[in-house]
Amino acid sequence: MEAFRNFLNKYTSIPENEWQQIWSAFEMKKFRKNEMILSEGQICRFFYFMELGMIRFFINNDGEEITKFFTVAPYCFTSKESFRNQKPATENIQALENIVAWQINLGQANKLLKLKSWESFTRKFMHEVQTYTEELLLESKTQTAEQRYFNLQQKYPELINKIPLKHLASFLGIAPQSLSRIRNRNK
Repeated sequence: MEAFRNFLNKYTSIPENEWQQIWSAFEMKKFRKNEMILSEGQICRFFYFMELGMIRFFINNDGEEITKFFTVAPYCFTSKESFRNQKPATENIQALENIVAWQINLGQANKLLKLKSWESFTRKFMHEVQTYTEELLLESKTQTAEQRYFNLQQKYPELINKIPLKHLASFLGIAPQSLSRIRNRNK
């Protein structure tokens, strides 16, 4: 949980008494590599802090998996609309590595909103996620797959070799063979 406290402290300061309440509301959960954390149609019951590992969000489109994005530890994740509204998810979340996470349900998360530090973290974190999502959308509309691959390589060099080729190609919106050619040109 120390990694979680350090993560939260990047967004807001947390008094010791509030940290104790936050910490006690979470429980540890582990997922195996390739395990589905959430499947389309299920209700997302938890908000997670991922201490170790990497996940991918994807949708099914006519039987084809389309990767929306990846999340790497240490970071938080959930299926936002499904979690917040307790309705069936339209996306899937899969562990790409073994995951160590800390989870909290909606009722507990809402109770924590009474804490100034948790409310501040939640607001700032949601703003960060929204900004990132808007950047991804803009990049997908204004850049080629090769440019987006190069950006990923610059921002997250450790990820490029960890993410399976088919998932990375799906994220970029190209065939795996095209991604192989891009990789070969950028070596």
